[in-house]
Amino acid sequence: MRILLVEDDRLLGDGIRAGLMQAGFAVDWAQDGREGELALAGEPYDAVVLDLGLPKLSGMEVLKGLRAARNAVPVLILTARDAVPDRIAGLDAGADDYLVKPFDLGELQARLRALLRRGKSEGDPLLRHGALTLDPAARSVSWSGQPVELSAREFAVLQVLLLNAGRVLSKAQLEEKLYGWGEEIESNAVEVFVHHLRRKLSPELIRTVRGVGYMIPQAAE
Repeated sequence: MRILLVEDDRLLGDGIRAGLMQAGFAVDWAQDGREGELALAGEPYDAVVLDLGLPKLSGMEVLKGLRAARNAVPVLILTARDAVPDRIAGLDAGADDYLVKPFDLGELQARLRALLRRGKSEGDPLLRHGALTLDPAARSVSWSGQPVELSAREFAVLQVLLLNAGRVLSKAQLEEKLYGWGEEIESNAVEVFVHHLRRKLSPELIRTVRGVGYMIPQAAE
């Protein structure tokens, strides 16, 4: 899952980015409101973590512009402004959640997972598909009740495909979800991850749509 972090405090931003990446998110970090606005106009994100007190363009202006452009990406406001009117203003402007500094990094990760579930209309925190169960919080996978060890990238590919079950995702779309700014992408990385997942789970789990991309078919009702 690819997250845009918009935070001007370098020390805090570096810590948040490291913590989210450790939890399996791909993170792009914009350090002022204008940079955040440009990133949102040019890249697809699964969620945004947005500070309000930003240079060049305030977080509230970024949020209002985002919603005016009919971009429905989930937005979590992260700010030191803890007054009730500030929270009301942020939520009324289109934010989906609000977390006040100082905060626990684990809570931020959990709130992001909840926003991503909400965006997919899924109440169950576990992703299930036949014999497969994926737990985003524990970052664990099981097949027919037996645990399966996956690398961080393998886990990320599997999670994205499960969240988009029934939809074909191109190699480029998968890369967008897996890598943040500045991360080197090997030319055959996605193919390698898919190969490993088929070997570790089931050869039939992930379908190749030749010339288009990969998909996990919708589970039978």
